[in-house]
Amino acid sequence: MSKTLAAFRQFTAAISLRGISKTYQHFRLENIDLEIEPGKVNGLIGPNGAGKSTTMRIMVGLVRPDRGSVSILGQPISSRQARVKRDLGYFSEDMRLYKSETLGWHMQFVRSFYSTWDNEYARQLINRFGLSAEQKVKGLSHGQRVKAMLLLILARRPQLLILDEPTNGLDPVAKQEVLTELMQIVNDETRTILYSSHHTQDVEQISDTVTFIDRGRLLATNNRDDFLDRWRRFKLHVPQGWQPPAIDGLRLESTLGNLRVMTLDGYQPAIEGQLKLSGATLEASEAMSLEEIFVTAVKRGREEICV
Repeated sequence: MSKTLAAFRQFTAAISLRGISKTYQHFRLENIDLEIEPGKVNGLIGPNGAGKSTTMRIMVGLVRPDRGSVSILGQPISSRQARVKRDLGYFSEDMRLYKSETLGWHMQFVRSFYSTWDNEYARQLINRFGLSAEQKVKGLSHGQRVKAMLLLILARRPQLLILDEPTNGLDPVAKQEVLTELMQIVNDETRTILYSSHHTQDVEQISDTVTFIDRGRLLATNNRDDFLDRWRRFKLHVPQGWQPPAIDGLRLESTLGNLRVMTLDGYQPAIEGQLKLSGATLEASEAMSLEEIFVTAVKRGREEICV
């Protein structure tokens, strides 16, 4: 077993954020606590401006938090950046390639810095992504540039990938190519991906765990399947003057005459019986998609702030 792999298996969190806060003139990241397990794909979902990019930049040492601590691959990012970044791959839309140079030139350039560069894997990615090593960057489409950047990151074989909106602006075919490659990466159970997006369908497709963020606050984090199992939508026909039973996590979403639509975070089959005992007629009990769960969680979080 290599020293890198042995060290990797000694820690329990690929990413650990403790009490992270960062204040800008018109935005505040508030008291972020988050642990990302190794060997999994982790989705960070939030609307535009929610704090996803700020959180990721703090993780990789590009932004210094006002308070709190960050550990990446068992090392504090504040004092071990050079060592940590050897095993870290970071993607952001802000990153740029040299327009007058070819993809092959960039591959040689990156390979000169990283002993972990995998030539065979790089060639495979060129074929899978439909790229050409001889083509200059200025001639690449937006989707091709994204795939070229990801190739340069993935071919280094980093232990941890932190990807900020990597499929933003990609056409459906290019998006699926990228998502498929990311799913292949974690077949090696020691490698970890943190993937941010405001497209819940992308995250739902590939993620093991999911974290919701909005307006600089973490709203919830859980196993993806647990999220889907915990949340439920009920459609009820209720009598005049009906009052909902006191059930934790049950919230009224809409009213139309005697029809009530309610959502529940914390579903148990017995709750349907409680609703019936309250005098309501249960017309439907529906599972919710991750997007519906996310929108509901954001609405609840914003209501809490306003109270």
